[in-house]
Amino acid sequence: MLQMLCPSTSHESYQSLVYFTFHETILSSESEELKQQPDLEKNARSEWVLNAPEPPSLWRQFSDSVAKTISHRRHKLSSLTHQSPPIVLLSVLQRIFPILHWARNYNLTKFRCDLLAGLTIASLCIPQSIGYATLAHLDPQYGLYTSVVPPLIYAVMGSSREIAIGPVAVVSLLISSMVQKLIDPASDPLAYTKLVLTTTLFAGIFQAAFGICRLGFLVDFLSHAVIVGFMGGAAIVIGLQQLKGLFGISHFTNKTDIISVLQAVYNSFHHPWNPRNFILGSSFLIFILSTRFVGKRKKKLFWLAAISPLISVIVSTVIVFVTRADKHGVNIVKHVKGGLNPSSIHMLDFNTPYIAEVAKIGLVVALIALTESVAVGRSFASMKGYHLDGNKEMVSIGFTNIIGSLTSCYVATGSFSRTAVNFAAGCETLVSNIVMAITVLISLQFLTKLLYYTPTAILASIILSALPGLINVSEAHKIWKVDKLDFLAAAAAFFGVLFASVEIGLLLAVVISFSKIIVISIRPGTETLGKLPGTEMFCDVRQYPMAVKPPGVLILRLKSALLCFANATFVRERIMKWVAQEESEDDKGNSTRTIHLVILDVSNLVNIDTSGIAALEELHKTLVSQGKQLAIASPTWEVIHKLKAAKFISKMSGRLFLTVAEAVGCKSEC
Repeated sequence: MLQMLCPSTSHESYQSLVYFTFHETILSSESEELKQQPDLEKNARSEWVLNAPEPPSLWRQFSDSVAKTISHRRHKLSSLTHQSPPIVLLSVLQRIFPILHWARNYNLTKFRCDLLAGLTIASLCIPQSIGYATLAHLDPQYGLYTSVVPPLIYAVMGSSREIAIGPVAVVSLLISSMVQKLIDPASDPLAYTKLVLTTTLFAGIFQAAFGICRLGFLVDFLSHAVIVGFMGGAAIVIGLQQLKGLFGISHFTNKTDIISVLQAVYNSFHHPWNPRNFILGSSFLIFILSTRFVGKRKKKLFWLAAISPLISVIVSTVIVFVTRADKHGVNIVKHVKGGLNPSSIHMLDFNTPYIAEVAKIGLVVALIALTESVAVGRSFASMKGYHLDGNKEMVSIGFTNIIGSLTSCYVATGSFSRTAVNFAAGCETLVSNIVMAITVLISLQFLTKLLYYTPTAILASIILSALPGLINVSEAHKIWKVDKLDFLAAAAAFFGVLFASVEIGLLLAVVISFSKIIVISIRPGTETLGKLPGTEMFCDVRQYPMAVKPPGVLILRLKSALLCFANATFVRERIMKWVAQEESEDDKGNSTRTIHLVILDVSNLVNIDTSGIAALEELHKTLVSQGKQLAIASPTWEVIHKLKAAKFISKMSGRLFLTVAEAVGCKSEC
């Protein structure tokens, strides 16, 4: 037909014309298909969102969790049933007592390292234990008792290779500051000791229960910032308490706040006092700090800092004995009861009228002791490249204190200073704890009489020398730079302990930490999204200023995992505020933007409740009344299920999209 209409056209031209006409027809038909294909794919993807299978119910999730746990246990049991009874028994015992597992590969080389490390930490442990016992208002031997049985129990049940178990300064202060409010240790020391041992039993029961029930997350309620602030405040309070021994003050306050302690020190100078205690204590304090400085500068001389407290005790005791300084006003330890750990079952007092308060103190002490021990254990485990199970640690520390309370020990936990020395000394296993415990036991059996002339000022200087490690100024500065609310919690713990009491400081810090969580939950942020040039990505326009906002479209993303009764109203008002700001008039009275479509990116939203759905419905009605439309992009499984169950999807006329880009692409249709 083309050739008839154009007779002058040659055969070759005719063929070319036919070819190009046919090719254009094919291309036009393909382009129409390509135009229709995105719409089909877009509709299909929207159907993917709408027709997603229903998520499992709460009962199904619970039953599946129980079934998996039972299946896991059955698998373990079935694997054991195919083995002989001795092997089954050995496997069970190895889980309870890890020493049975690693002892099979123990050799003489490891023992040499553990022997050196154990003797080194014993030289540090003996004077520290006596000092910490006096800090806890107990007789000196109780500190030594606590350095014998607990390390032996932990060596059998513990999973850390480096932790050195025994009394620590913070726990000693915590016990003395809280228990002495019930009974004065000066007026009735026996009743006070009974309450401390009963507190230790409760602390051990709580710790073991936390581990058995796998409640290790409870320790995380005391955040890193809270611990930093609490440790700093406690270190200063402990230091102020040691002014009594350093100055040789006979009458001192039982309160722990800085005002009461400084007032007691000031009042003591109105009475005659002996400067010999201060001269002796400060001289050896300088010596201990000097050896610690040398040990940090030269790592090979770490042992010098470790044995300096023991050297101070020996030399000062000899000086007092030779010069008879105790006759000239120098306070000394006097009698220290020796021998093996006596049974203390008869000293556990459950008939006391303070039993409820003792249980509360045991809970607080249990949490603080676990937090310190688990933190110390995980720090050194990461250096050695192995994993430390927090729940197993809780069980082992718990049974350590339960058995310790029956053998005249007060609360024991992992000590950071002794663990650091143990690590630096090259310990390989927990045999170093066994060596330390045996060394302390020998000292209790044969050397306690030599401690009679030990000046109390030396014990104060040993405790004071250990306090700088508890005050972490650089970490506090880091917390300030990273998170101001975290720093506020740390400051609350610090100043609460310093100016009020230990428990008030902890309470303030925990309240602020929970308040932070609540504020973040009820006032979640929202961010405006724009498209990055040359990409299909939509990002926060404040973080990426080059991102372009689509004309007539406002894209908002919720920065919360939950839209619920606590924050639903705030979120709805925040979205309407964003819309009003986008349509606000400029200086000339002209509207800067006209919004036709509001896209809500809920990809961060994990769950939604009925209040959240009601807020979305009200938001939708408000936008429709203003001539605008609402679209939802990237909903999760739980969210889409609940929106469908509430019949909210039908009200939106299908404006539910898999991605933000698809929601923007449908603007003309909306």
